[in-house]
Amino acid sequence: MLDIDKLLDFSGKGCNKATLILEDGMRFNGNSIGVDGFAIGEVVFNTSITGYQEILSDPSYCNQLVTLTYPHVGNVGCNPEDMESFKTHLSGLIIKQMSTSYHNHRAEESLQDFLIKNRIVGIENIDTRKLTLHLRNNGAKNGIIIVESGDIDFGSQDIEKFAQERFSSFPGINGKSLIEQVSGLTDEDCFQELVPNPKRKKEGFVVLVYDLGVKRNIVKTLIELGCSVKIVGPGTKFDDIRTLGASGIVFSNGPGDPEPCTEAIKFAQLAIKDGIPCLGICLGHQIISLGLGGKTVKMSVGHHGANHPVVNLKTGRIFITSQNHGFVVDEQRFAEIADITHRSLFDGTIQGYRLKKAPVFAFQGHPEGCPGPQDIEEIFEDFLTSIGQKREVLK
Repeated sequence: MLDIDKLLDFSGKGCNKATLILEDGMRFNGNSIGVDGFAIGEVVFNTSITGYQEILSDPSYCNQLVTLTYPHVGNVGCNPEDMESFKTHLSGLIIKQMSTSYHNHRAEESLQDFLIKNRIVGIENIDTRKLTLHLRNNGAKNGIIIVESGDIDFGSQDIEKFAQERFSSFPGINGKSLIEQVSGLTDEDCFQELVPNPKRKKEGFVVLVYDLGVKRNIVKTLIELGCSVKIVGPGTKFDDIRTLGASGIVFSNGPGDPEPCTEAIKFAQLAIKDGIPCLGICLGHQIISLGLGGKTVKMSVGHHGANHPVVNLKTGRIFITSQNHGFVVDEQRFAEIADITHRSLFDGTIQGYRLKKAPVFAFQGHPEGCPGPQDIEEIFEDFLTSIGQKREVLK
């Protein structure tokens, strides 16, 4: 039955003035959504048409202000099931227009209520097309959303000076490990109501997920593929995992610059040396690459969206994938040790590889989707096949 109350709910969103100022001086004036105050971060844009709640709760957006290029956001509300982490991690939200009503059979609250509950600062009614083109042409910029409120008066304060003072103290993304801020997903966050498909049950397949900011749907996908999953966080010693009986290790997605994540890199090196089948996803892909002696570089605007075409170089098949990363693996010397299996059809960057002499796989995108397609779930299947092959050899 049509819920008239929800259709007529105008969310109670305020009309406080808000402004977005980039570090290069470009300014966009709009209206506040979410809570009052200010939020600072690296401004990126995401081209997904759906899945705004999954984006808001993706740990990989820590220290970033996320611009949604789709112009109308919030029409299906929010619900607990679509959370990809135990809380939100992004710094702020930038959109063209928030829906004044929401309706979906799973919705439990409006986007505005969700933003307020999670203490997120946001701005709407700005030209997101102009902002996106500016970022695409000039690279990602640090930015700050400022909301006029009792503590911040646009009339009496020098807002430009206010912004520059905050920029000077913002550490940015480069050279900073953020995984300690976002890890912490627990069994309770993931395993409720998740039951392995009995036809796909893989007896004894214990997969360890090294939590760099893991999305819930990575764990969910592994469980649905028949695995027993154990989550460990940063700081876990490699010797400690032997008691867990892990058949393979997944290095998860996560935020920030991979190079400062020295403990995770060392963990990956030890796992590879020990011959344990490994799969790296997003940040995990980069962590494994650094463990192999590779390098990563900061991208101009990164890949953020659910419509990124990737080609399997062996079969020629093209997949539409979900992507969210601001760094990429420099492929120098990689041809010596790995077979490049996937490339982006947007810019030719490495999207996937497999080591020639070890059961190690890595994929830059998100094979679990959420939001976005799950076309390339074969990445998980290849990883689990390698576990099965190793178990056969050890029998």
